[in-house]
Amino acid sequence: MNNTVIIHKAGGILIKDRKFLVGRSKGKKFFISPGGKLNPKEASEEALIRELDEELGIVVTKQNLEKFGTFYAPAAEQKEKIIQMDVFLVNQWTGEIQSKSEIEEIMWINSHIPDGVSIGSIFEHDVLPRLKKEDLID
Repeated sequence: MNNTVIIHKAGGILIKDRKFLVGRSKGKKFFISPGGKLNPKEASEEALIRELDEELGIVVTKQNLEKFGTFYAPAAEQKEKIIQMDVFLVNQWTGEIQSKSEIEEIMWINSHIPDGVSIGSIFEHDVLPRLKKEDLID
């Protein structure tokens, strides 16, 4: 990836009633799973746990996370940059999910993306099909 700038992020897959949670940040077009950029010297799991608290107000421990995969794609609004997304299944959480911080809207979706809803490419092309194939969502 030579001179390409990599933006390292962690994302979480929260599943309920065979649907998974996506959110859209204020002023953004695309829905993605909860999560965000890693702080310096922060592990992916630590970043995700922090982001789930900040964005959704839920508490997750490292033991509740299961590695789903690492995915790469051009950044949605900065095509010269590449996103590296470490994605984890969040098997359990404490608290009621609510939009907090920069999250403007959340929704539970299955493999049939609603009309007018844009999903970030990693989730549309990599995560959603695999969740469906593994029979975790409808």
